[in-house]
Amino acid sequence: MADRIKVVVTDYIEPDMKWEEEQLAKLGVEFAHYQLKFRPMEEVLEKIRDAHIIVVNMVKMPRELIEKLEKCRLVIRHGAGYDNVDVDALSDRGIPLAYMPDYCSDEVAEQAIALLFACARKIVWSRKVLDESSARGQWNFDDVIPMYRMKGKTLGIIGCGRIGSLTYLKLKHFGFNFLICDPYLSQRRVDALGISLVDHETLFRNSDFITIHTPLNDETRHMVNANTLAMMKPTAYIINTSRGPMVNENDLAEALRSKKIAGAAIDVFEKEPPDPSHPLFGLDNVILTPHLSWYSEDAGWSIREKIVEDIGRNIAGQPPRFCVNSSVLEGK
Repeated sequence: MADRIKVVVTDYIEPDMKWEEEQLAKLGVEFAHYQLKFRPMEEVLEKIRDAHIIVVNMVKMPRELIEKLEKCRLVIRHGAGYDNVDVDALSDRGIPLAYMPDYCSDEVAEQAIALLFACARKIVWSRKVLDESSARGQWNFDDVIPMYRMKGKTLGIIGCGRIGSLTYLKLKHFGFNFLICDPYLSQRRVDALGISLVDHETLFRNSDFITIHTPLNDETRHMVNANTLAMMKPTAYIINTSRGPMVNENDLAEALRSKKIAGAAIDVFEKEPPDPSHPLFGLDNVILTPHLSWYSEDAGWSIREKIVEDIGRNIAGQPPRFCVNSSVLEGK
């Protein structure tokens, strides 16, 4: 008799897993869930060694762990990114990695736009002006001067996939000029969006606002650094809602302190949550938010539904909705 399918969740951010328990009971699977994010690798392995399907949020899945999995036939990353999982190690074992690139695309695009507008209209800093002017009994706008009209300004979008293209489409009618850099975008998609592409240097040198929407890999890690920041206009802003390591945080902090650029808005950090000594803390020309661009109640339920759907697809012998290493599916 074939083994009963075992599904294990290594860690989760939902309040509980009761809905998943109900849904997976209908599929007749054995289900277990844990909070192993900060546990040693040996304990993680003990819990997942004999699982057929593993759902992972932030637990690291290095090669030495993957090579000891006994029955795994699918790993599902709870999220759009997957830099905590060794994809090559999974591919070597013939294990597909499913991920969820579409569960919060609107939310991240909306957060990027909200941060862009907050920078341009100096929304956060305006509260200080209000409080001090109220205490003084007289308006003083020095702390938010200068401010410029957004219409006619140039927005640079780095990465024009799901989220980058949504950001572009949502802002298309706001009067921006666009510079878009994505060397991996197909010509068919370029034509469908009605855009043209530029290189990184052109974008960094000519944009008034830059928003980042690329995956994290060796090519994109620290793409914002002392060299690229030096290319930017002193009136420009940079927004990051993608992954923290896209930005060299020490270099950005120096650029902000020395006023080499006007400001930044950052939702993601290299270490999360960041330490109290983080170099961006305390600077008065940066907006910081706690990696919440993904969040809405809608997105929270969407990802749960999509993960259960992928589990059901695997049980039915079907491929996942989105697979990082799709070559392992050939012949299956």
